[in-house]
Amino acid sequence: MPNLKGRDLVALWDWSGEDVSALLDLADALKRKPGEYQGALAGRTAFLYFEKPSLRTRVTGEAGMIQLGGGAVTQTPEMGRIGVRETVADVARNLERWCDVIGMRTFSQALVEQMAATARIPVINLLTDLLHPCQALADAMTVREAFGELAGRRLAFVGDGNNVAHSLLVVGALTGMSVTVIGPRGFEPNLRVFDRARELAAATGAALAYTDDPAAVEGADAVYTDVWASMGQEKEAEQRRRLFMPYQVNAALFGRASADAIFLHCLPAHRGEEVTDEVADHERSRIFDQAENRLHVIKALYVALINGL
Repeated sequence: MPNLKGRDLVALWDWSGEDVSALLDLADALKRKPGEYQGALAGRTAFLYFEKPSLRTRVTGEAGMIQLGGGAVTQTPEMGRIGVRETVADVARNLERWCDVIGMRTFSQALVEQMAATARIPVINLLTDLLHPCQALADAMTVREAFGELAGRRLAFVGDGNNVAHSLLVVGALTGMSVTVIGPRGFEPNLRVFDRARELAAATGAALAYTDDPAAVEGADAVYTDVWASMGQEKEAEQRRRLFMPYQVNAALFGRASADAIFLHCLPAHRGEEVTDEVADHERSRIFDQAENRLHVIKALYVALINGL
């Protein structure tokens, strides 16, 4: 059993497949038997920093700590931007005296890395422009619930090679789940992330690929999409809409996946753009299971990083 106490979650490539499996087992236990963990973090405090708008991450981050008996303090840039009003190191040295865990939803990956390098309490990457590890863990939990295991399963991510795609490649590499990113040329996943994921995949046999051919969803166990223009890319929205429309997940595209394939989306969804209502509301859509599992994953991270497994 791995020991995650005191660890950070800055990037999933810092974890092992065993770490991920143990975390998902704990998230599953928290989902099935929440009463057994009531009071597990009594007297503990999470500090949550949000540079970007949030529904799922903020609510689950706060509610998760409350449900475990602790409390959460949320700060936005309007209250003071970390690294501007005072240095990241000084903020870290303050927070570690008051709180037990730090969660950060920021634009810059480097900001999260700087905080983790300085703070003596665990730091969780709640989202950066580069990575979205908590989302990928919730996605992996959702796929595992649907099919019983991750190894050998095939996930097709259709859309921009963004932070979600990056973390899916890494979680797939660690767990043996093959991941294909499908989208127009010029919007491929970051090569550094791709190479890092492929190194990890060598040990698990996961096949990782990128293609611009939408037909690559053929036979996939899970079809996943995300908005075409992420936060900070609003000025590119119209151009992206034209380029990505051939990659819309509609009934025809979803129908090319396996007969029992599930549909995934990290939300919020721009219905009528990257996905149609018919697919988002399909009987095999698991988008709200994913959203629920964000709660169980963050609770598992709190317990594992603060108390240990």
